[in-house]
Amino acid sequence: MHLQSLLDDIASKSSALAAKGKVADYIPGLAQVDPNRFGMAVATVEGELLGTGDWLVPFSIQSISKVFTLVLALALDGDKLWSRVGREPSGDPFNSLVQLEHERGIPRNPFINAGALVVTDRLLSLEEDAFGTLLSFLRHESGQPDLDTDQEVARSEAEHGHRNAALAHFMASFGNLENSVDRVLDHYFRQCAIAMSCADLAEAGLFLARHGLRRDGSRLLSPSQAKRVNAVMLTCGTYDTAGDFAFRVGLPGKSGVGGGILAIIPGRCSLCVWGPALDPSGTSLAGVDALDRFTTLTGWSVF
Repeated sequence: MHLQSLLDDIASKSSALAAKGKVADYIPGLAQVDPNRFGMAVATVEGELLGTGDWLVPFSIQSISKVFTLVLALALDGDKLWSRVGREPSGDPFNSLVQLEHERGIPRNPFINAGALVVTDRLLSLEEDAFGTLLSFLRHESGQPDLDTDQEVARSEAEHGHRNAALAHFMASFGNLENSVDRVLDHYFRQCAIAMSCADLAEAGLFLARHGLRRDGSRLLSPSQAKRVNAVMLTCGTYDTAGDFAFRVGLPGKSGVGGGILAIIPGRCSLCVWGPALDPSGTSLAGVDALDRFTTLTGWSVF
């Protein structure tokens, strides 16, 4: 199987789905992105990096950042984190307030916005600079020392982040934040606004395909921890459509409203697709289709 020709063929078919979706215009900093962009990259555990389309064009990673903050918090603090955030699918939109009241400020999982705010809060307590710790990690794992946040997008999110502020204040009222709401939100908005390409993200996520081993060969997570992060990605990584994503794609994956999806095939490779046009749940239409085609044509899946 020739991976490059396979990627090119997938791009020619999946990119057409952009016409059926809509960019995340509720964040003004993302509203101007061309919905017809499409990129896809594959980084293998053997060290090969391949891509197609706009695979070298940086975009706002948004909620894909939640994977990396979760991993850093687990690496530093172990399973203590799970007393403050669950591991179950939410069944509700990523910014829903509903479950928090019923579950007394404990978010259902670390990939909905409420859960990611708790993880960022814990990383702040552990490292004092959650954003800086994340950025340093991503620069190292991607091999791109100039990675940074898109200040316009970060400012846009801060100015329109009323729902996230409500989530944070609600959890603080239940005693589930250790730092000030304003500080947690500042680090959270900046982490979501980091700009990376498909190539960067595929490289940065490769440690999850390597069962916890980083780019330099050092161990970030135990094999058991890496397995568990992948499991939460599979069950919770695409919010209230995680079941459909698992049904179609059959991989651990994490989407972001910037149009990116990071997916992992343990022992084989890390993949990233980007298509800014989203379905109603906030997941890239072209991205899901591309990953579906990839796993179908290669037979590479966790099932």
